[in-house]
Amino acid sequence: MTATTHSQVPTIEDKTIQPIPLNERHGKPRDLFTIWFGSNIMVLTIVTGALGTTVFGLDFWSAVGAVAIGNLLGAIFMALHSAQGPQLGVPQMVQTRGQFGSYGSLLVVIVTVLMYVGFFAANLVLGGQALSTIIPGLPVPAGIIIIGIASVVATIYGYRLIHAYTRILSVVSGLALIVAFILLMTTMGGASEAVAAGGFNWSGFMGTLSVAALWQIAYAPYVSDYSRYLPQGIGSKQAFWTSYWGCVLGATLPMILGALVGAKLLALGMNADNVVEGMGVLMEPLTVLIVGIFSLGVAATNSMNLYCGVLSTLTVVQTFRPKWTPRAGTRAVTAVIIFAVALTLALVGADNFLVYYSNFLALLLYVLVPWTAINLVDYYLLKHGQYRVSDFFRQDGGIYGRFNWVAIGCYILGALVQVPFMVTELYTGPIGAALGGVDISWIVGLIIICPVYFFAQRASERRSPLRELVDAGQ
Repeated sequence: MTATTHSQVPTIEDKTIQPIPLNERHGKPRDLFTIWFGSNIMVLTIVTGALGTTVFGLDFWSAVGAVAIGNLLGAIFMALHSAQGPQLGVPQMVQTRGQFGSYGSLLVVIVTVLMYVGFFAANLVLGGQALSTIIPGLPVPAGIIIIGIASVVATIYGYRLIHAYTRILSVVSGLALIVAFILLMTTMGGASEAVAAGGFNWSGFMGTLSVAALWQIAYAPYVSDYSRYLPQGIGSKQAFWTSYWGCVLGATLPMILGALVGAKLLALGMNADNVVEGMGVLMEPLTVLIVGIFSLGVAATNSMNLYCGVLSTLTVVQTFRPKWTPRAGTRAVTAVIIFAVALTLALVGADNFLVYYSNFLALLLYVLVPWTAINLVDYYLLKHGQYRVSDFFRQDGGIYGRFNWVAIGCYILGALVQVPFMVTELYTGPIGAALGGVDISWIVGLIIICPVYFFAQRASERRSPLRELVDAGQ
């Protein structure tokens, strides 16, 4: 089992959703730390952290606690998915066929594509606003287009360029983050008034905690896409911990910065609806440098969203054309199409971004939780990482079939059991209202679906040849 050197891997990635051959595996576990640390330090992460003080009404230290707990908990799921990549060598959504069946997986894959488009559009808006802040006279729509084009180029080049980009950002953005904290603490009256503003409330605390946890869980559908090239001999523990701490630190620190920005804007009586613009004012005289670097992070993360959105879209098409092997050219064309769709959404929704984004995050949580529960229980507790990868690419699903009704039923159940606990602007369930607006729906979904799927699927496999075949490694 040997890994290839970087010089043997094409500069423009020629693989898409097919398994990565062992002789093209390369990289080290530390690459997973830098890709998740570097890509998280960006404008959208800062804006997400600002929700704690601006939308949920928390004081700064309560927001810090909620952000930290949410990221520490949510990253467990993200990292467990990341550890699957070196073992199977395929994108996460292809691997989902092992739980839902070849056609049954389409339910999850299509939801995931919509997620990528949503995050891509959100990043386009914030990237455009950031560029408009640091480049006088540049309209936000022009900034949106610039960020989008940079993301498309990185997606066309693929895996290696994205990893290289985030390695650089890990250093540059990390330093910019330190400088940003110093500026907030020392300029425009310091941070004492901002830290004292707001107050604790359970609804806001759980809302902020849930948003932070979702930030991590939202990576689950594609995190192994960036570990699938690693040599198969790399242990799951190494992949887990480097991904975990990279994403926890990379997300928590800028979210804390965002909470401080939001608190300071409110304390100074400034407009907290546009966090990017307010941050630009607070970062003077280094606005251009700091916000510019965070804008680079937007382009990096958006290239990752677009890259994985393309892989998921190709997965949908390949389900109906099992002999089709898409390559680099197909990835490029698909990237341009998805960019066009996301660009339209970004231009239409730019003026009411925070409203759309908060609702998008809430709804996303409800549909991702049951999938991540099913995938992790199946991989770690039922199959123990042993799958027949070749059957993922069969139209009939091979030993996994076209539909696994146990997984599909559990997925639907997982969404439904959360409804009474939901707390959103669009709908609040009766239990969520009774709890005073404290949203624990995602916790309920995990607690119920994990054991239900485990016992139901185990009983189903005992009545079929699947368990016997998988245990035999066939």
